[in-house]
Amino acid sequence: MLVAPSILSADFGKLEFEIKAICEAGCDFVHIDVMDGHFVPNLTLGPVVVQSVAKVASKPLDIHLMVQNNNFFVDLFAPFKPEFISFHIEEEKHANRLAQRIREFGIKPAIVLNPHTNLDSIDYLLEFVDMVLLMSVNPGFSGQRFISNVLDKIKALKDKIELCNPNCLIEVDGGVSEANIESLKRAGADIVVAGSYIFGGNYKERIESLR
Repeated sequence: MLVAPSILSADFGKLEFEIKAICEAGCDFVHIDVMDGHFVPNLTLGPVVVQSVAKVASKPLDIHLMVQNNNFFVDLFAPFKPEFISFHIEEEKHANRLAQRIREFGIKPAIVLNPHTNLDSIDYLLEFVDMVLLMSVNPGFSGQRFISNVLDKIKALKDKIELCNPNCLIEVDGGVSEANIESLKRAGADIVVAGSYIFGGNYKERIESLR
């Protein structure tokens, strides 16, 4: 199990320390939630902050766009060379073209689905992305309760991936903790995003408990 702490739950008064601490604690990715206040009712990180994070992070960045106008934000964040840039299928009319654009930057494209979004909406996109991120909470705020029926969604997605793109990873974001990590692994998750769970305790112990 790969672990990507969400810095949305970090102490932004000492962000450099927080980034170095989770990397030293053994995380696999640094998950960055970019919200524009339109697609979701919250406003978070811009390119100036993400540039600073990229300078101090010793692990790859995993940038999750929760925005309108995805192309604009891809252009903003691509220069920081994250491992992944993920965008929501609910907000993108030309998902295939955007995935190709992200790949042209040398970045792995990923697609995101909200809890209510049907998996069938990405049937013709799966072969063109390197990861699918399933939201297990409604996007916009940290600290929400895990939506348990995402487990069935992971299993169904795993079956689809095996047929057309076996190397595609499944990431799950929202309400992840040691209470549900075994169920997530059995369902087929490869990467978990955890914010309040990791930053609410000893970072190394919490990361290891998920792994």
